[in-house]
Amino acid sequence: MNEKIRAKEVRLIGKDGENIGIIDTQKALQMAYDEDLDLVVISPNQAPPVAKILNYGKYKYELEKKAKEAKKKQHTVDVKEIKIRYKIDTHDYLVRIKSIQKFIAQGNKVKVVVMLRGREMQHSSLAFELANRFIEDLKNEPIVLEKKPMLEGRNVTMYFAPQGSN
Repeated sequence: MNEKIRAKEVRLIGKDGENIGIIDTQKALQMAYDEDLDLVVISPNQAPPVAKILNYGKYKYELEKKAKEAKKKQHTVDVKEIKIRYKIDTHDYLVRIKSIQKFIAQGNKVKVVVMLRGREMQHSSLAFELANRFIEDLKNEPIVLEKKPMLEGRNVTMYFAPQGSN
């Protein structure tokens, strides 16, 4: 910016966006000062660098505003976890289905964990049946089964994701 520009000449763009052309840096700086504005290098990697006559404070403010707007539109995908036991009641099961649908609608992934305690490990086939029941009940939704039910330690886990997220 201004005196810190090291190049001998710059490709100058005027304050209204018109292309003035390649011009000596000192002359471009004088033109900027005559209009009470700053000379700012927009793209330094070109030969000669592209500089523009503008109000630097306003330019910096606009850049920050665009960055904030872009950050606001971003959505971070969280992995929501739903823990259940294989002896789940019908109403509780339906509540968990609705929770999965809500989390997926928000754009998050869902990890479903069917916990097995103590001697329940002998009945892991019932946990897999419950997991397959979730898959069956959610097959008509915009949901993708990202990871099939697997026995991990004392839990049967599987992952659901919103359709089109992969």
